[in-house]
Amino acid sequence: MNGPSDVSLLSAEQNPDPLGGRDEANLIIDENAIISNGPIDEDEMGSQTAHSDEISVYTVREGDSLSQVAQMFGVTSNTILWANDLKKKTDITPGQSLLILPIAGVRHVVKKGDTVQAIAKKYEGDVDEILSYNQLASATDISTGDTLIIPGGEVRVEAPKKVAAKAKKGTSTGSGSTGLINPAPGSVKSQGIHGNNGVDLAAAMGSTIRAAAAGQVIVAKGDGGWNGGYGNYIVIKHKNGTQTLYAHLSSLSVAVGDVVDQSETIGGMGNSGKSTGTHLHFEVRGGRNPF
Repeated sequence: MNGPSDVSLLSAEQNPDPLGGRDEANLIIDENAIISNGPIDEDEMGSQTAHSDEISVYTVREGDSLSQVAQMFGVTSNTILWANDLKKKTDITPGQSLLILPIAGVRHVVKKGDTVQAIAKKYEGDVDEILSYNQLASATDISTGDTLIIPGGEVRVEAPKKVAAKAKKGTSTGSGSTGLINPAPGSVKSQGIHGNNGVDLAAAMGSTIRAAAAGQVIVAKGDGGWNGGYGNYIVIKHKNGTQTLYAHLSSLSVAVGDVVDQSETIGGMGNSGKSTGTHLHFEVRGGRNPF
């Protein structure tokens, strides 16, 4: 094999005329990968992209940029970064060989214990698309060492964890997002951050909903209406300028203008508005949602 020996390439159906009349000095077919030794013109690119299941290997030339190479092959710069374990877009040099996936997405080598479902979740891909694109008969049709392409997948980079400063003994926890308490004690988070910095916390119908921090009630809608999908909801404004919102309530225990203490009961968990089950939709406006 003329290509990188340490890379397991995706099996692909061979084309009887893979060069399509192109100059053999410029393109070499290495089993299932197209190895390009120079820039590819539009006609060549059109022919190459027709073989949608082939992984290409491109040799970087003087003056190349990652964005130019990505545009040449019709993928994203991130697709090339992730496929080659590059840290930044400037990490390419003349003579360097780059793996180019046939579509925008992520290349994953199956490890022991991997499942298609776990791989899809890791890269925010779709199980059915992974099965279809990689011509897998079922989700169990993978083995350690197989190379999968996750169409449209992304590599998530987690931000460094910050150590929250501990509140000094005897001082108020305040109303900052780091001092918020769980507004639905005993609940289970049924959905992570979505909408306007909100999370969903599920428990039994009528479960107690508490003020996450001290503040003043500025919105209290308990008419059972749609209210933009929030249904019955409450908004509390806190001293530091942040606001917390509590939606889909079954009942309200406060009114506009009320001043509430942290952990004070403000309503009951419900299923009003745009809701498919009993839960609290809890938003933090102007601060971090710790839940």
